[in-house]
Amino acid sequence: MSEKTYIQTQDVTFAYDAEEGQEPRNVLKGVTLGIRKGEFVALLGHNGSGKSTIAKMFNAMLLPSGGKVFVDGMDTVDEAVVYEIRRRVGLVLQNPDNQLVASVVEEDVAFGPENLGVPPEEIRRRVDEALKAVEMYDFRLNAPYKLSGGQKQRIAIAGIIAMQPDCIVLDEPTAMLDPRGRSEVLATIHKLNREKGITIVLITHYMDEAVEAGRVVVMDGGKILLDGAPQEVFAQVELLKQHQLDVPQATELTYRLQGMGFPMPCTLTAEECVEALAAYLPPVQEVAP
Repeated sequence: MSEKTYIQTQDVTFAYDAEEGQEPRNVLKGVTLGIRKGEFVALLGHNGSGKSTIAKMFNAMLLPSGGKVFVDGMDTVDEAVVYEIRRRVGLVLQNPDNQLVASVVEEDVAFGPENLGVPPEEIRRRVDEALKAVEMYDFRLNAPYKLSGGQKQRIAIAGIIAMQPDCIVLDEPTAMLDPRGRSEVLATIHKLNREKGITIVLITHYMDEAVEAGRVVVMDGGKILLDGAPQEVFAQVELLKQHQLDVPQATELTYRLQGMGFPMPCTLTAEECVEALAAYLPPVQEVAP
């Protein structure tokens, strides 16, 4: 992974327009955050914590009320570079139906490159490559509305990939999906990060999705509460609970056992939890035939 900081926010504040007779409410209160090229970052927080707002600043969909946001050194408030920023940082929304615009899958994936003025031959190559990357090439002539939720979301991701971004920001992309659809989408974005080096920012409220990231950023009240590797962040169970935030189920179990006097490590997954518990269980006795 490169150490180059690709997205940088500096003391960013933001307030949505207030209704008549009301004061504007600051959603972001001085957020400074750097995301390196090639990272896989999970962004966590309550509804209203500011995580979706800051994510929309990464591709200039929103502009800061105060402070600065830079993408690969480009200032998002500079209108001359907004087009280039949006090409480099793709945004995938929660509901894939809001991003699908064509009646045929391959036409939908081609929509972004066409708007960028990419030559037809190159569009054909990009569409095929993007659909293969999300394992949806065999569905290229299908109607999007006939696909499952997970398949639609993968098509939405393919549409972003076809624009050849450096970074993909996904705003709760699995929130409306069943377990199978969630698995499909997560496998896709991990593959893109691992094999193509695409920077991933995943906004999620599923703790099991967050533990698979390389880095976890927790927001609360418009500020960054915690920032570090999943093991470091979820080890701070007391602090997270004070802010009414969840931890992975395996972490919760070992935390409670620690409270009962068992000197157990913080675990993030079921496998880690089983391994930690095994140290306190008697060996299995083989029954003679």
